[in-house]
Amino acid sequence: MNQNKGVLLVVEDDPGLQKQMRWSFDGYEVVVAGDREAALAQVRRFEPPVVTVDLGLPPDQDGASEGLATVEQVLALAPDTKVIVVTGNQERANAVKAVGMGAYDFHQKPFDPEVLGLVVERAFRFHALQQENCRLQVSQGFAPMPGIISRDPGMLKLCRSVEKVAPSDATVMLLGESGTGKELMARALHQFSPRCGKRLMAINCAAIPENLLESELFGYEKGAFTGAAKQTRGKIETADGGTFFLDEVGDLPSALQAKLLRFLQERVVERIGGREEIPVDVRIVCATHQKLKDMMEAGRFREDLYYRLSEIVLDIPPLRHREGDAALLAHAFLNRFSNQEGRPVRGFSQEALAAIESYSWPGNVREMENLVKRAVIMADGPQIGLDDLGLRVQAKDADPINLRQVRDEAERKALVRGLGRVDGNIARAAELLGVSRPTLYDLMNRYGLK
Repeated sequence: MNQNKGVLLVVEDDPGLQKQMRWSFDGYEVVVAGDREAALAQVRRFEPPVVTVDLGLPPDQDGASEGLATVEQVLALAPDTKVIVVTGNQERANAVKAVGMGAYDFHQKPFDPEVLGLVVERAFRFHALQQENCRLQVSQGFAPMPGIISRDPGMLKLCRSVEKVAPSDATVMLLGESGTGKELMARALHQFSPRCGKRLMAINCAAIPENLLESELFGYEKGAFTGAAKQTRGKIETADGGTFFLDEVGDLPSALQAKLLRFLQERVVERIGGREEIPVDVRIVCATHQKLKDMMEAGRFREDLYYRLSEIVLDIPPLRHREGDAALLAHAFLNRFSNQEGRPVRGFSQEALAAIESYSWPGNVREMENLVKRAVIMADGPQIGLDDLGLRVQAKDADPINLRQVRDEAERKALVRGLGRVDGNIARAAELLGVSRPTLYDLMNRYGLK
């Protein structure tokens, strides 16, 4: 395969036309397929930017059902591919139907090599421009932060707050439900700080038994207790010069709350069984899914420790409150796991996308990640359907507000959902929303969407 030539897939069952199109498009690397199954195999193998499809494919050479099914499955497998339908003079209605399904253009038989060549060339240029646009968005930091995928205004505002807070030494508390990405935020705080060259040490207070947690945090001297065969530094001391992430701080036992408070005040640690005070220069980041203020009122969390840990508090929104992010994340996880598992799954059915957007996601991003991975592994076809997801969706009630707010909010939500459904593809989003691309760009600028 010549890497300098664009790959053009010709789906045509007539050997004579196959040969003629090979000759007409000698400037491209032409691969051919005679039926739907062969066409899908070639798309998986070569990932061609442009595909021409004859609607009269076997076993329905006199109709268009097989050709239309091929167009649909090619686009489901490779949504960015430009499909050009080649059809007879009497099949214009089917050609228009194919364009409505997402085909790029159509050309009538008998084909004119010069005219079809111009259509193919334009399709290759359009595909290249789209790919370059995607690369520019990535290079210009379209993703808010490493590991974070979001278009939700609240989430993007949180990412900007993390970037502002990261260079300081302020103690940060991250609040959010399980699975919202608290550890990702903690790593971003470390990565964007002057301490990024040192270690980030993390400990989960809920995952370590209470009788071992103190030694994990503060370390111990040789002989301090049975089994203490050598001097061991604690996690806080090991993080000297870097960042210490205290996850699920709400599960910290009362006795250790007092010892942690002393460290925060004095910035020294004392190992179990030791008498030496060891100075430690470390930035503290903590996180919890619990309501610490309610725990303070119940006497289960020290008030003075809370105020030491919460110099800056950042609330991470749950996935159900992040408009449009559910579909966006689902596409991202689908791409990752289909490549990782070597599965030819390239999209979601409309019913599956609607369920993803309507589901409340009590387990947040972690639940979605696990669910999409399972669906990729279990799916039988090139698309993940509603049955593959296994979601039970309940209708949501909207809060009543004034008419102007209803209109503006509905328009913004439709834009965000539309962009999420098509994974940011402007042309497909415009088709889905029923507007022209210039109108879509105007609406995106109006609502501050990228």
